[in-house]
Amino acid sequence: MSLVGKKIIVGVTGGIAAYKIPSLIRLLIKAGAEVQVIATPKALEFVTPITLATLSKKPVISKFTKNESGEWHNHVAMAAWADLMIFAPVTANSLAKMALGLSDNFLTTVYLSAKCPVFIAPAMDLDMYAHPSTQNNIKKLQSFGHTIIPATEGELASGLTGFGRMEEPENIFNTIENFFKKKKTLLGKKVLITAGPTYEKIDPVRFIGNHSSGKMGMALAETAAELGATVELILGPTNLSATHPNIHTTRVISAEEMYLATHKHFDQTDIAILAAAVADFTPKTKADHKIKKTGNTLSLQLTATKDILASLGKIKKENQVLVGFAMETNNEIENASKKLHKKNLNFIVLNSLNEKNAGFKHNTNKVTIIDDQGSIIPFELKSKKEVAIDIFDKINTYLT
Repeated sequence: MSLVGKKIIVGVTGGIAAYKIPSLIRLLIKAGAEVQVIATPKALEFVTPITLATLSKKPVISKFTKNESGEWHNHVAMAAWADLMIFAPVTANSLAKMALGLSDNFLTTVYLSAKCPVFIAPAMDLDMYAHPSTQNNIKKLQSFGHTIIPATEGELASGLTGFGRMEEPENIFNTIENFFKKKKTLLGKKVLITAGPTYEKIDPVRFIGNHSSGKMGMALAETAAELGATVELILGPTNLSATHPNIHTTRVISAEEMYLATHKHFDQTDIAILAAAVADFTPKTKADHKIKKTGNTLSLQLTATKDILASLGKIKKENQVLVGFAMETNNEIENASKKLHKKNLNFIVLNSLNEKNAGFKHNTNKVTIIDDQGSIIPFELKSKKEVAIDIFDKINTYLT
């Protein structure tokens, strides 16, 4: 049982996804955790307190007072008791309260007193989830050091389909379990990660780019930092931002800028993971002014960009670990294996654009790791955070 002795507060707020929380509680209890459910009054309109209490083996707390006795629940003592707090589901309203520091119910009062790690699994309709205020609140909570378990895409209670669905209890449990399993295996290590796309300028308003969101690289950076590493993140044009204090971010636009930034840091790096989707070609000339439409066609002369991964492979020292990514659409294993050996990598992470919910823009990924000894290890579809953990598990085999 992986969570034996761990004390976990499960905070439930008033969303329809609250009906899934009994499954999460069962998984936590089965793994050996001690669980205390704290629910907002509205949450108990979606799931009964007797169900939550029976599964958690503790009375549910939803008020400041204990039954009719008038005795107070001690929110400070409750917060100090916990090794971890998981809030699921978290409505837009509760998310805003947490971000603003409001404490108008027992759950938010305990939250403001907590010093333990906090995990947050939002759930709401797609327009609410996409609203700038909600996204700003999520970013603010991330800046507090909290772990956001992103909402997934699927059918919502409104009947619409889109992002806003709470992550499944099994995946929330896996995230918690992985958190407690982690050891500072990268303490004292310097990790270099590239992430996101590059934009190759055509003129002042146009560019050549790709669909990379940077999510996989960001998951790698956050995981490396959590494992104790000092991380240098070279980030292409994306709206993502790293929040962990161990991550230093250098923002770049073009492939040339990414090449220069990567080479600046590589010599002092123990581990380099090149997850960015770097453009293979760039316009030979960049117009100083917007190109006007003068006909039905426009020809661009392109020239190859510098191959960052190959250039690092040529100067890689024996004690350095170099990892690349390959996005393929056909002859995937063969093409990725050729890239692995040609560029002198320790291993390569193969992404397939043929896999549903994997690759660009998704919160999930399905990868195959191919190493320099000829081993081919396929993985199931997982969150990109879980994929990052698998990649560092593989890296650790080169460090021992």
